[in-house]
Amino acid sequence: MALPVRQQLIYWSIAAAVLSLTLWKLGDVILPFIVGGAIAYFLDPLADRLERLGLSRAAATATIAAVATLAFVVIGLAVIPMLIRQLSQLVATAPDIAARLQSFLTHQFPSLMEPGSVINETLASLGNAVKARGGELATTLLSSAMGVVNFVVFIVVVPVVAFYMLLDWDRMIARVDDWLPRDHVDSIREIARAIDKVLSGFVRGQISVCLILGAFYAVALMAAGLNFGLLAGAIAGGLTFIPYVGALIGGTLAIGLALFQFWGDWFSIGLVAAIFAAGQFLEGNIITPRLVGSSVGLHPLWLIFALSAFGTLFGFVGMLVAVPVAAIIGVLTRFALEHYMQGRLYRGLEADAAPAEAAPPPETPEESA
Repeated sequence: MALPVRQQLIYWSIAAAVLSLTLWKLGDVILPFIVGGAIAYFLDPLADRLERLGLSRAAATATIAAVATLAFVVIGLAVIPMLIRQLSQLVATAPDIAARLQSFLTHQFPSLMEPGSVINETLASLGNAVKARGGELATTLLSSAMGVVNFVVFIVVVPVVAFYMLLDWDRMIARVDDWLPRDHVDSIREIARAIDKVLSGFVRGQISVCLILGAFYAVALMAAGLNFGLLAGAIAGGLTFIPYVGALIGGTLAIGLALFQFWGDWFSIGLVAAIFAAGQFLEGNIITPRLVGSSVGLHPLWLIFALSAFGTLFGFVGMLVAVPVAAIIGVLTRFALEHYMQGRLYRGLEADAAPAEAAPPPETPEESA
């Protein structure tokens, strides 16, 4: 006999409270396991495909680990130092950008740039402030990121956790399935399949979209001759995970840098703008529909709210779990609404009486004769 609904709600509420408290108190401790689990989940379909090709689970996991290690080394040696160098150069160039903007506004709008005006004083202090605190800001960002996800976590702990979780992924899923309450096993499996469909369609697809667009923007902007093209492309691609934000910030940064570098060369400026227009066209019409699809059930506004809320409550760890939790909440909400629409609370007592009224009366012995 199943537990009463009230008692089940108490148990599930306690479990949710314990999970939230764990994320809040032990975020830095469990971070490598969250990241490693996410990597294992992301790579599990690839391991399954290699198994279907004839490899054992251990061989498939070792092959994926070798390729991932090689890619990480190449990126770490070739791309990351260039990104850091461009970030430092951008900070050093900020005063010149502010001075040129001030000169342009003085020439075009002299009334706004009179000595003592708010705009004039703001632009005059902007370059010095960025130059004085830009390096400190860049150093702080890098050090804080490494404080949350430190060097040891990225180099040692996360790959080890991801390797073992990928190796035992199928066994872990089977073990968890054995722990499910038998009275609700079918419903939980149905919900889990729906959550997996959302996560596999959105998370895996959206990460692929970020990588593709980041590479496209970086290569295209560097080919167009933009000095900080790699940095602008990486920012635009990385922020594509948040709908509209990546294109807005990356496009504004790239076009602003193009105006500073190519002022008067309207073809080059237009080329930079065309690159982002082409990227948005490819994302909206080809890349995202093919890799993400239209049935994942995560509205952009809901995603932005989840990222903001979880980032505020739980910090960096909250932002990592925001999308999976948002997907889970969305699936549970749709599941609850479906059962609500079929229940007596929504349909009322008349729904139970309607079939009886619509059914024809049984025949009497005389009528059948």
